[in-house]
Amino acid sequence: MSRPVLWFDFGGVLSPPLPDLFTLFEQKTGITPEQMHAALSRMGDDFGTAALAPIELGAMSEREWAARLAAALAALHPDLDLSRLRTDGFGAQWFEGVSANPRMTAALCRARDLGLGVGVLSNNVVEWKPYWTAIIAPAGRVDNVVDSCEVGVRKPDPEIFRLAEKAAGVPPEDCILIDDLAENCAAAEECGWSAVRFRDDDQILRELSALAGVHLS
Repeated sequence: MSRPVLWFDFGGVLSPPLPDLFTLFEQKTGITPEQMHAALSRMGDDFGTAALAPIELGAMSEREWAARLAAALAALHPDLDLSRLRTDGFGAQWFEGVSANPRMTAALCRARDLGLGVGVLSNNVVEWKPYWTAIIAPAGRVDNVVDSCEVGVRKPDPEIFRLAEKAAGVPPEDCILIDDLAENCAAAEECGWSAVRFRDDDQILRELSALAGVHLS
C-alpha cells in the first residue's frame, strides 16, 4: 500500500455510537430503542430491503419515510404516545444535541496532517446533510465525500466502493474503510479494500494505526 486513503463512515464512527443516538432520541421523544428497532424491522419487511434504504438512496422523501415510521410504531404499540415525534423535520430532531466523536475526528485530522488521504463514505439522507456535515465540521477538510443519496447507491453495494476509488483516484488496495457494520467491512474487503470495524475508540485507533502505518491515537 502506498499513500492510503482512510474512508470514515459517519453514523457510528464520526458520530457517537448508534446505541447512544437511539438513547438520546428516546430522551427527546419517549420512544425506546427497542420500539424504534421493532418499527424499523417492520419497515424493512414492508420495503423488502433495509429500512433506511429508500431515503439513503434518495428514492423517498424524509417526510414520507418518517410518516411510515410513525405508522409502524403506532401499529406495533397502539398505546405509545407519538406526540413528541416530528415526522416533518425528523432529521433535525434526530441530530439535535448530537456532537461528533472527538477521538475519531482527532484521528481524521491527524491522518490528514500526516499526509494520508481522508474521506467520508456514508449512507446518508438528502435532508440530513446540513446536520451531519455541521456535526463533523470540527474535523476540518476532507478530500472526498461519497454520499449514498447523492450517488444513488449505498453500502454494501460494491458500486459505491468503485465510485469512492474513482473520486480519490487510487486503486482499491490503497483504500481503508472504517465502519461500524460488519457487512460493510466485508463488502469493502471483497472489493480489494482493507477495512477496520469500529467497536470502540481504543480498539479502532489501535487497529487503524497498525494498518495505516502511522500513529493516530
